[in-house]
Amino acid sequence: MAHPPPAAHDRGHLTPDVWDTHPEPLPVGSAPVPAYGTGSLADLLPTLAAGLGVPGMTAGIGELTPADRNCVFLIDGLGWEQLKAHPKEAPFMTSLLSASRGGTGRPITAGYPATTATSLASVGTGLPPGAHGLPGYTVRDPGTGELMNQLRWQPWTPPGAWQPYPTVFELAHRAGVHAAQVSSPTFANTPLTKVALSGGTFQGRLSGEDRMDAAAEQLAAGDRSLVYTYYAEVDGAGHRFGVDSDTWRGQLMYVDRLVQRLAEQLPPRSALYVTADHGMVDIPFDETHRIDFDEDWELKAGVALLGGEGRARHVYAVPGAAGDVLACWREVLGEQFWVASRDEAIAAGWFGPEVDDRVYHRIGDVVAAARDDVLLIASEREPRESAMVGNHGSMTPAEQLVPLLEVRS
Repeated sequence: MAHPPPAAHDRGHLTPDVWDTHPEPLPVGSAPVPAYGTGSLADLLPTLAAGLGVPGMTAGIGELTPADRNCVFLIDGLGWEQLKAHPKEAPFMTSLLSASRGGTGRPITAGYPATTATSLASVGTGLPPGAHGLPGYTVRDPGTGELMNQLRWQPWTPPGAWQPYPTVFELAHRAGVHAAQVSSPTFANTPLTKVALSGGTFQGRLSGEDRMDAAAEQLAAGDRSLVYTYYAEVDGAGHRFGVDSDTWRGQLMYVDRLVQRLAEQLPPRSALYVTADHGMVDIPFDETHRIDFDEDWELKAGVALLGGEGRARHVYAVPGAAGDVLACWREVLGEQFWVASRDEAIAAGWFGPEVDDRVYHRIGDVVAAARDDVLLIASEREPRESAMVGNHGSMTPAEQLVPLLEVRS
């Protein structure tokens, strides 16, 4: 049994006017819901696979024209707003902005939360988080009661039980499409790759240039092809140094050259789509912008586990305390975060049109998504994450909107 949301007119939608008014405390329905079904990361591969004739696939992003050979290049951490803000560092990708999303010049949405494990699962399975079941950076495993880090897959959990659906690559491969992933050799056999991106062949390449060359070769290897390639270091630079640092700008310059390198090698009848798993925002290092859960007795009261990440929290209450925790978090954070109960977040469509039963209790009793430039850190239990300059996870445009740049041959 799944848990459906109300009709679409009852929910917020990701359009610019959503941010024009800031009610306080923030109503759950004012959060801009990702464009599941019509323009989210989960709709990209099904749209391409439908154009390749893969059974059961639906073209959710109607603006895209089918091609015989399709390549998705996912740049970790490169949001739409960050790309638009740096035209000098990314001249080639900037020249493609008007071609984004089938020539509409518009972005697509990542999905909630806007974080790597969730987004990669949405891309690879073609399903929203409520279905594929990776609804956060860390979430509670209902079977063990422990927090499970879905990016690092710690503690280890049987991948097929955690995410049982086939990937789009698997379905494409079964349908006779040449499916391939080209990425770092480090990711060849990880559980996240298995549940999100497996199917067809995996090509491990260390350098970005080698990945672009291999991706072009894999595109040409079949009359019908579906190829995925990936670059992580833009995200790493943003986390460590911020999205306007010299290091981040240098990474953007480099990946812009990679995109051009791949675009110039496309075999005939190909389409290249450049996208990202999320954007990013820099959060100042002061008590106004960084609220420390580990030092706040009010926020800790009644909380058994703190999951998620600083801008997209899953809060698991001790038995019987969920209502009190929700009331407290709304009182303390409600002017800066959208704070919802599990059922409210599901009904609002944050995790997609439906939430599978196996996923329901992975979602926090309370879910908190940042609207303002603020971070809910946990300095003792999450020292590394709490020290990051750039952060992401929530539903603001800087985090949620990602490009869908297109080059065709």
